[in-house]
Amino acid sequence: MPRNIEIKARIADVDSMRTAALALGAKPVAVEEQTDRYYELEGARRVKLRSVAGGRAEMIHYRRTEASGVRASDYEVTPVRDGDAGACLVPKSVPLVVVRKRREILLLDNVRFHLDGVQGLGTFLELEAVVDAAHDEARCRAQVDEILEALGIASAQLLRASYSDLLRA
Repeated sequence: MPRNIEIKARIADVDSMRTAALALGAKPVAVEEQTDRYYELEGARRVKLRSVAGGRAEMIHYRRTEASGVRASDYEVTPVRDGDAGACLVPKSVPLVVVRKRREILLLDNVRFHLDGVQGLGTFLELEAVVDAAHDEARCRAQVDEILEALGIASAQLLRASYSDLLRA
């Protein structure tokens, strides 16, 4: 299962954060209108159905603790249709919560910058450092720490909740 090291922080100004990320060498990748529907599965596990306007739909299963601002997350992204089984994988229940956001994605090496405008919540920065053959977990944590320091974001500013949890609070 893929793994990343991630953070989330509330930001006041997307434009200045974008400028700072570009100054670090991040490159623009995409701007997406995303709708995430969160469903609860057995054992209090959750899954997210992400729909991108004009594009793809996918199920995202993830496991992470919300115990710290910098946290590891194991995740799996799958299409909503299982072609072999001829089945739709979208849960039949009503979603717990729906999160609508405009996401600007930038990339610096293996680190994804998400500049998010979330309906009902405001603006946020997410960093996701992808653990891979060239970047072990320790290196990813160091990358996130270096970027946070360069952006002037203190650990006390990091949020320990998903957008779904923030909306439900």
